[in-house]
Amino acid sequence: MNRTLTILGIESSCDDTAAAVVRGHDVLASVVYGQTSLHADFGGVVPEIAARAHAEKLDHCIEEALAEAELTFSDLDGIAVTAGPGLIGGVLSGVMCAKGLCAATGLPLIGVNHLAGHALTPRLTHQVAYPYLMLLVSGGHCQFLIVKAHDTFQRIGGTIDDAPGEAFDKTARLLGLPQPGGPSIEKAAKTGDPKRFALPRPLLNQPGCDMSFSGLKTAILRARDSVVAEKGGLTAQDQSDLSASFQAAITDVLTEKTRRALAEYLELTPAKRSFAIAGGVAANQSVRDELLALCATLDTNFMAPPLHLCTDNAAMIAYAGIERMMAGEYDDLTLSARPRWPLDGRAAPMLGSGKKGAKA
Repeated sequence: MNRTLTILGIESSCDDTAAAVVRGHDVLASVVYGQTSLHADFGGVVPEIAARAHAEKLDHCIEEALAEAELTFSDLDGIAVTAGPGLIGGVLSGVMCAKGLCAATGLPLIGVNHLAGHALTPRLTHQVAYPYLMLLVSGGHCQFLIVKAHDTFQRIGGTIDDAPGEAFDKTARLLGLPQPGGPSIEKAAKTGDPKRFALPRPLLNQPGCDMSFSGLKTAILRARDSVVAEKGGLTAQDQSDLSASFQAAITDVLTEKTRRALAEYLELTPAKRSFAIAGGVAANQSVRDELLALCATLDTNFMAPPLHLCTDNAAMIAYAGIERMMAGEYDDLTLSARPRWPLDGRAAPMLGSGKKGAKA
């Protein structure tokens, strides 16, 4: 199949309801309805609240995306939807909505792995050639992947516990900063001293590309408690210094582990050396700057998507659907919503497994 395809994408794996229309490499429309205000009082995403909000907003989101693209269903070649991994209620809302639309319109249904959507974003934004190295770093995931094809991913490292985005959120709560934690920590860190608190850089003394961030959260908790015990509370400057120290530790770990992952990737002698970062933490400017500088020293092309494509969105799902459809891959109405769905099924689970399969 060589013609340019136009796909509607639907994303509802966590707390963003999104719909987008993509034609080839052009994003014709991208609409995201956030749920931050719905979860603000709970310190994190409440799955049941998220699922109900998706069910209420999906049709409006899709209608708005089609209107923005100035298209109707008759102009589409297919509908792509996140089929996992994610909060099962949200994933199920999107999958059932897509099934209903495909049954009504006769359009092909394409189930997409949410992580593949992130991993293939450089193909949408930069038309990068395979293979390339991807650091997928978000609220729920942190993996180094060598992307060899739209359906072939080799995981060479990742977090053995918390993802960086999760660590940002939990640290923000510890410091009394608003959610989502990533932007709050980054904003506070701008006026902070990153050297005031000596925080650990977990697993840097261990070989390989695996990472750990749970101990870093514990260190922040102890540093905060020490300040509170001394002063009776946290000042705005204390919050900034703790934020800057935490962000510096995260950045140092990601930079050093990326150096090691690049060494393994470059052993493949790719025709064009390319490294990309995607996921919510990819929006952090400190992380971007350090990884850009690292790639410059290694003569490797650095790619980061626009900020609105770093966080969860449906444009990446639509594009991943295009790649699947170009390969002649479709699904039928038996498509299932999956809470867990590792990209590299051959790799040993990093976070354990159970009846529902490997977590990552």
